[in-house]
Amino acid sequence: MSIKHGLLALLRTEAKYGYQLRGEFEAATGATWPLNIGQVYTTLTRLERDGLVAAAPGEGDGDGRSMYEITDAGRAELTNWFETPVTRESRPRDELAIKLALALAVPGVDVTAVVQRQRNSTMQALQELTRLKRQSADGDISWRLVLESMIFAAEAEIRWLDHCEAMLSRHQKSQPAKSSTPKQQNTTPGVRR
Repeated sequence: MSIKHGLLALLRTEAKYGYQLRGEFEAATGATWPLNIGQVYTTLTRLERDGLVAAAPGEGDGDGRSMYEITDAGRAELTNWFETPVTRESRPRDELAIKLALALAVPGVDVTAVVQRQRNSTMQALQELTRLKRQSADGDISWRLVLESMIFAAEAEIRWLDHCEAMLSRHQKSQPAKSSTPKQQNTTPGVRR
């Protein structure tokens, strides 16, 4: 999701200040995607330039801050965003997958230990997320959706790490054993080396 679409969604019902948008965005996402106010105003400036929002006429707080409202073009953009499925084609780089691939390529790195450390860290995160879920209010459905998405992602990562560990184990077993003893000399009479 882009910040752009998040701000458009929050402006759909009424004009708001940048600080309001920031607070509502973080409340709706359970602060899992914290925004700094600079990001909010930079995005609002771009949205205004692109005709998706406009400064609300006659609205201001006396300190030079403007309220913003969504335009018809902004509503159309928001509707299109809600109606378009999220694709996984342009996936962001997965740091963990890259870390494991590089750990395999670099001599001396214990890949199994890297997997185990990550699993432990992810398990701790999963426990914390589960605790937050137990403490969350039943009526806060937007936070619950975000929280449960994070729980499912952590569970999937743990399953993937289990798969990686099993794959590494199979790979290691299929490799010829490296002998630490020197090759024996052929002692058959009449054969020289």
